[in-house]
Amino acid sequence: MKKKAHKTRRQIQAAKALIAKKRVDDANALVDPLATLQSFHSYVAKDNSRIEIVCKRIKDIPPEILSWIFDLMERNMKQLYKQSSWGWDSTTKQNEMTEPAAWYLIASCEGEHIGFSHFRFDMDNGLEVLYCYELQLEPSARRKGLGRFIMQALESMAFQTLMQKVMLTVFKHNALAIPFFHALGYKLDNTSPPVAENLGYVILSKQNLCRGPVD
Repeated sequence: MKKKAHKTRRQIQAAKALIAKKRVDDANALVDPLATLQSFHSYVAKDNSRIEIVCKRIKDIPPEILSWIFDLMERNMKQLYKQSSWGWDSTTKQNEMTEPAAWYLIASCEGEHIGFSHFRFDMDNGLEVLYCYELQLEPSARRKGLGRFIMQALESMAFQTLMQKVMLTVFKHNALAIPFFHALGYKLDNTSPPVAENLGYVILSKQNLCRGPVD
């Protein structure tokens, strides 16, 4: 009887990479990754206002909504970027936000857009991940639990599409964002730059994802 050949470490890693890539491709092939997650289609905020959530590919976002997205991003983040080594370049940022792989969750209340998340299904260091590029809220929408709800929606989409984790990059000097993500269970990812490199950002991630909203 012929002895079964053992796979090499390289072969095992290659097989895992193929599976991961297929999961990312399958996720990006969805018409709407939020469609089956009914509990995330709307949210009743702490002030009892009802907020509607939709998920769209970048190519399906109307120009007027895209203009609002750019405007909110600049209002919220321009100064933080200028304080970093990256600096602020609106053209570069807009190009990043409109790349074909971009997905958006968009939150609206009574016809007014009040928040969004730019995210992608992607490969990161050989793993299939949902990467949260942006989470931005209008000042009027803050402290109502909406940011937490949107992150739970991202986590549930990641769980549903078999991504290994949700990842994000945050400036060290963003005094509001870091404690917010830590409170949601996000921790330093193993790809985050070493402290000794003294870079102005960290990479956070969260595994063991849940399917539904948590009160």
